[in-house]
Amino acid sequence: VAGVGLKLGDRVLLVWTQPSDPEVLRTMAADVQASVGTQGKVSVENAERLLLSSHVASSFDWVLSYSVSDSSFSHSADGLSEMARVLRPGGKLLLEGKFLKLESALKLSGFVSITEVSAGTKSAAVQSALGTNPLGRTCLSASKPNFEVGSSTQIRLSFGKTTKKPEKAALDSNTVKMWMLSANDMADDEVDLLDSDALLDEEDLKKPEPTLLKVATCGEGTSKKKKACKNCTCGLAEELDQESKGKQSSNLPKSACGSCYLGDAFRCASCPYLGMPAFKPGEKILLDSNILTDA
Repeated sequence: VAGVGLKLGDRVLLVWTQPSDPEVLRTMAADVQASVGTQGKVSVENAERLLLSSHVASSFDWVLSYSVSDSSFSHSADGLSEMARVLRPGGKLLLEGKFLKLESALKLSGFVSITEVSAGTKSAAVQSALGTNPLGRTCLSASKPNFEVGSSTQIRLSFGKTTKKPEKAALDSNTVKMWMLSANDMADDEVDLLDSDALLDEEDLKKPEPTLLKVATCGEGTSKKKKACKNCTCGLAEELDQESKGKQSSNLPKSACGSCYLGDAFRCASCPYLGMPAFKPGEKILLDSNILTDA
């Protein structure tokens, strides 16, 4: 079709509506087929059955939708969405209708680059099909975006102003050389190097007393009870631990002679615990009521 943009090998879907003259429709299909050649493909589909068709998604390069009569033909939102589905990314749509109303519907269906096609760019078959067009309808061209429906991509948003980092002050080259030693300087006998261990004397190597590491207020809080810090390094935590162990050992139950925990070999003849196993230190001793009666 001269001026429309069809080329050899294109796949075209020609949509028609009732009432349509079969001869005019046949002429349009032959005109389109001649434009795409034998390598191309032309499919003819009724607009009312477009949603019931089984066309594969993204299978057409062009969709041509004309009312080949003076009857009023309105493109529904579902019909336009189906046309967008069968078009490949970047495919073209050519249809006729009232510009303002149809432009809004095309945008909502996902089409872009909506423009009005002048009469000079229409084929002879299209112009003869539309006739004088007394209903004030016009021919529109639209494109499917260059991406598939449902595709996604990553976007980067920058809401804040980027602030430049302050430039570092340039250092004096002579100062830098004073604080840097190369491999040659390390092997040079004239360069006087100091051992870091030689800077410590005997007093520095002595282990400090634990009491000297404690701060005067260490362990003192709001209460009178001492409490070590969470990461105690002054020894107060170990000191409090030993004190608690000493209190536990002093609270252990004791017998009069202290031999009741050693077994029968060390118990007195009158010991009420004779015949009982040796008790463990700290174990609470319970006497049977019969033993208490005998005693």
